[in-house]
Amino acid sequence: TRYFVDHRRVRVVGGQGGGGGHSFYSEPRKIFGGPDGGNGGDGGHVILKADQQTKSLSSVLPFYQGFHGERGGSKNCYGANGACVYVKVPVGTLVKEDGIVVADLTQHGEEYVAAYGGAGGKGNRFFLSNENRAPTLFTPGEPGQERVLHLELKTTAHAGLVGFPNAGKSSLLRAMSNAKPAVAAYPFTTLNPHVGIVRYEDYEQVAVADIPGLIRGAHQDRGLGIAFLRHIERCRFLLYVVDLSVSQPWIQLQDLKYELEQYKNGLSKRPCVVIGNKIDLAQSRINLPLLKEQIDDRVVALSALTGDNLEELLLHLRELYDIYVKTEQSRGQSPVKW
Repeated sequence: TRYFVDHRRVRVVGGQGGGGGHSFYSEPRKIFGGPDGGNGGDGGHVILKADQQTKSLSSVLPFYQGFHGERGGSKNCYGANGACVYVKVPVGTLVKEDGIVVADLTQHGEEYVAAYGGAGGKGNRFFLSNENRAPTLFTPGEPGQERVLHLELKTTAHAGLVGFPNAGKSSLLRAMSNAKPAVAAYPFTTLNPHVGIVRYEDYEQVAVADIPGLIRGAHQDRGLGIAFLRHIERCRFLLYVVDLSVSQPWIQLQDLKYELEQYKNGLSKRPCVVIGNKIDLAQSRINLPLLKEQIDDRVVALSALTGDNLEELLLHLRELYDIYVKTEQSRGQSPVKW
C-alpha cells in the first residue's frame, strides 16, 4: 500500500572530494621528470528535483549522500567527479531548514541543490614552483556539505473543495473528474487529499483538490487541523461545499471562511463559488432560497449523488480557470498546467 505523505525529514550529505595524487614522473634517461600527481575529483551534489509524476513524499528516503570523487592519478591525471544524486519530489514541495524556507519547488523540472559535494584535493603537481621543484605536498579532498532538511508538500491544484465532513466533497469529486476517493453510506471523513482532473473539449485540464474535512477550531490544530489547511494555500480559487439538508447552511459557510482566515490572512477572499449539495433532498429545496438571501457569493445547487445541475458547476469552474489564466498572463507569469 502506498500511503500519502506530505512531510518528511531528510538528512543529506554531499560526496567527499577525492584526494590529490602524489607521484613523480620517471622514465628511462629522464630520472628527474618532476611531480605529476593530478588533482582529485569533486564530490557529487544531492539535488532535489520537482517531478509532475510524483504525487507524494512517500518515496523520499530519510538519508541521501552524493558519490565521492576519485583520487588524482599519476601523469597529471585528474580524478573523476562524483555523480550527483537526484531526489524526485512532487511539484509544490517546500524545503525548510531550521524552520526557514530555503526553496519552493513549484515548477516541473525545477531543481534545488540540497547538499554540495566537497572540492577535490590538490595533487603535488599543483604545488610546483621555481622555489620548490620537487614538492611532496598534496591535500586530501574536502568533506561534502551536511544538512538536515524538512520537506513539506502543499498540493498544487487550481481549485480546492472546502467543506465540513460529510458535506459530499468526495462524491462531488468522483462525479466531476476521474478521481476515485472513498465514499460510503455512513459518516466518515477523507484522510488524504485527492486531486481530480476535469477535462474540457478544448483539451484544457483543471485540477480540483478534495481537501479533507475541516472542523471548527481547525486553525488551532483540532481534528486533522493544520495538517491539511496547508494544501488550500496553493489553490487559486475555492469551491465551498455546503450541505443544504442541515438547518441554517449559511452558518457552515461562515465557519469555513473563519477557519481559513484564521489560518492565513486573505485566504477566504480568493475567488470562489458556493456549492449547495444534496439538492435531491426535500429539506434542501426549502433551505436553498434562504441560503441565497444570506450570502452574496454565487450559489450553485446540485446533487453529487444523482448528477443534477453538475454541468452548471463545470461551466462556472471553467470561467474561474480562464480568469486565473488571464490574470497570470497579464502579470507575465505562466499559469500552472496539468
